[in-house]
Amino acid sequence: MIEVSHLTKKFMKKKVLHDLNLTIEGGMIGLIGPNGAGKTTFMRMLAAVSKPSFGDILVNGYSIQKEASSVRKDIGYLPQHFQLYPQLTASEFLDYVGQLKRDGFYDHEREKNRLLDALNLRNQQNQKIKTFSNGMKQRLGIAQALYGEPALMIFDEPSAGLDPEERLRFRNLMADVSSRRTVILSTHIVEDIESSCDTLIVLNKGQVIFTGAPSELQSKGNGLVWEFDLEDEDWNRLTGLQMTLTKRKAEGLHCRAISPVAPFDFAEAVNPTLEEGYMALIERDGT
Repeated sequence: MIEVSHLTKKFMKKKVLHDLNLTIEGGMIGLIGPNGAGKTTFMRMLAAVSKPSFGDILVNGYSIQKEASSVRKDIGYLPQHFQLYPQLTASEFLDYVGQLKRDGFYDHEREKNRLLDALNLRNQQNQKIKTFSNGMKQRLGIAQALYGEPALMIFDEPSAGLDPEERLRFRNLMADVSSRRTVILSTHIVEDIESSCDTLIVLNKGQVIFTGAPSELQSKGNGLVWEFDLEDEDWNRLTGLQMTLTKRKAEGLHCRAISPVAPFDFAEAVNPTLEEGYMALIERDGT
């Protein structure tokens, strides 16, 4: 269990997080919000990489303020920007990770092989990391976070650089892992959240503005999403609208927009997608 109490973070005089209070009990948690909302700062503190200016986080009873080393022992963390050792092979890098973890409960060779297979890196295990594509490096980063199946796994934009097949593999892997562990996932790819997460947390301007199921977030767009077609020459009529879809047809445009009232008398109200519910919430919060 994770308990966040009055969590505040300042950089110089600027508050990045404002008095966050949350309880996270387990499963797959999606953390979303606009750029600059404080997501990465929050995840760095969850991983006991950065300390709060005020408040605390208890991870399975351990305080990140007072017992950071105990917290780190049972966390797997993939930051948005991470460094690998280019002179090592994938196999050697996971050997290094195993040495850092030093958990006698795991058979290292078995765990390493499990991860190489799970992240589709078996055929590249003896290649040097400096020869890897960005997607392969990302998969190796995911592997190190999963090593030993720690109680809490934190992923910041984990599917960046992955092709559609590998993103699907990652989502399936997370669905399996989160049945036994707590996984916190921050991403801009709505598909990853919609298909995987039981609970969503929305941060905006350093504050939590929503916690709940994906269906609850989706419903925030009820009555606010409109669908309509326009002729090509009417493109300028879209100015000022919050568009969620502009798709060219054989003739004209097919559009969806978020608006408190019908943007045109021929627009039809439609059910929102999860992304539209999220966008409606952020718009309502004053971004």
